Amino acid sequence: MTILGALMGFLLLSGGASSALPAHATAPKVPVVPSYAVTLTAYNAVPEQTDNSPLETASGAYSNPEIVAARSRNLADELPFGTIIEVIGPSVSNNPCGYDIVAPLIGYRVIADTMNARYTDRIDILFSTESNYVMKDGREKNAGVILGICSGVSVRVVGHIDLTNPHRLPKTQVELAMIVTGKSNALALK
Repeated sequence: MTILGALMGFLLLSGGASSALPAHATAPKVPVVPSYAVTLTAYNAVPEQTDNSPLETASGAYSNPEIVAARSRNLADELPFGTIIEVIGPSVSNNPCGYDIVAPLIGYRVIADTMNARYTDRIDILFSTESNYVMKDGREKNAGVILGICSGVSVRVVGHIDLTNPHRLPKTQVELAMIVTGKSNALALK
């Protein structure tokens, strides 16, 4: 028994038994989920904040304020149209933006629009001009106004929807969440 114990100790200390996997096996790869540091802003589907066709995004999808987000042009390769993102709030707790107030309205978002070329490293959340109002300082205000400009935000890629047919875009946060969590077969993630 003492010889067996000494042999086991030698193997452990020498690294001869450091892996539980056979020599021909490799450890399973843990998928790397890309995330990006961005500035978070908001917009409404109105001509003053978009172009002459505010109800259609740059991808050709309908400007649905429940699920659409735009990205700055410099993020086009990392976040192509159809990318589903999760927004993770500012990295500092004393950030003066209104993220904590509007976070329940953001949920998951699909990149379906592009921002003006003057912006870089930004995600713009589309909010409704009619229904996305929240209370602040005793007054009801548009969520985009409340959000303001949030620095130190991260977005995490959680999936992708094929937008070659923009009419397949989910219509609600519930539908989008079901796709992300795998509880819907309506649109498969890539």
